[in-house]
Order: sequence, then C-alpha cells, then structure tokens
Amino acid sequence: MRRILAAAIGTLSVAAVISGAGLAAASAAPATSGTERFQAMSTSPASNQSSVIFTGAFTVGGVASVGMTTGTFKFPGGTVQIRHSRGTGKQTFNPRTCLLTVSQHGTYTLGHGTGTYAGISGHGTYQLRILAIARKAHGKCSQSLPPAAFQKITIASGPVSLP
Repeated sequence: MRRILAAAIGTLSVAAVISGAGLAAASAAPATSGTERFQAMSTSPASNQSSVIFTGAFTVGGVASVGMTTGTFKFPGGTVQIRHSRGTGKQTFNPRTCLLTVSQHGTYTLGHGTGTYAGISGHGTYQLRILAIARKAHGKCSQSLPPAAFQKITIASGPVSLP
C-alpha cells in the first residue's frame, strides 16, 4: 500500500478510465478566455487515470493519464497536456482505524493542445484529497496490501485562453 499511496500522492489525478458504455463526454466550442475549473476523481489507487470534468470557459469530460509532474487529458476533439507541481500538504495515518488522510495543494500549467484545443494555455491551483482504508493482516493495518477502500478527488481552477 505504501508504494501505491506514494504514486497516488505524487500524482495530480485528473482523469479516469471511462468505459465505452460509461459516461458520454460532452464538448462545446471553447470560449476565447476565462476561468476554467475541473474536478477529477478516482477510486483506484493502482491507476494513474481518473474521470475529469472541465467547466467554465468550456465544458468537456474525458480521461487523463497523469504522472508525477506531467499528464495528458483526452477529450472528444483533442488533447491537452498538463504540468503540475508535486503538491505539498499533510498526510496522517491512524494505525488503530487504518484510515489514511492526505490533503495537498499545488499549481498546474496547461498547454500543447491538439485538435479543438490547439494553442490552449492556462494555469492555476489545485487541491488533492485522498481517503483510504488499509486492509488488516494478522490483526494490524497492512501497508503492503491494496487498500480496502480508496477515494481521490482533485479540484482545480485558473485562467485559460484558447485562440
């Protein structure tokens, strides 16, 4: 679990796998500029992908693959790359209840868009929240097993411009 959580904590999770039968991503023609907000969520500590929804200057949903400091949003009509800080904040683990709580914040930059998002630029701040419950092994919370439950939510906001 320690390795899984380290990957999750270091990752700005901003998109998840959306199955073919799952959510249909809506896309509208982007405005020239404005404030863009996005929210991403994942329930898989082993994946660097999350479901993401952007609202504000434009509205679109999709999938992003995000690593330690870079990633790609995949939307209908194009892609957008993101660079982000590793995040700072606090982490607590209660060995009695097996509850892990992570609260981090950082900055991001958007760019290198393709298709509909060619020429995009933007930046802003994000808040990352993780709650996880470790599995018990031999009566103790195990940090080597995948968690029994995991939730990761990222909320971000900042100005965006699209020529």
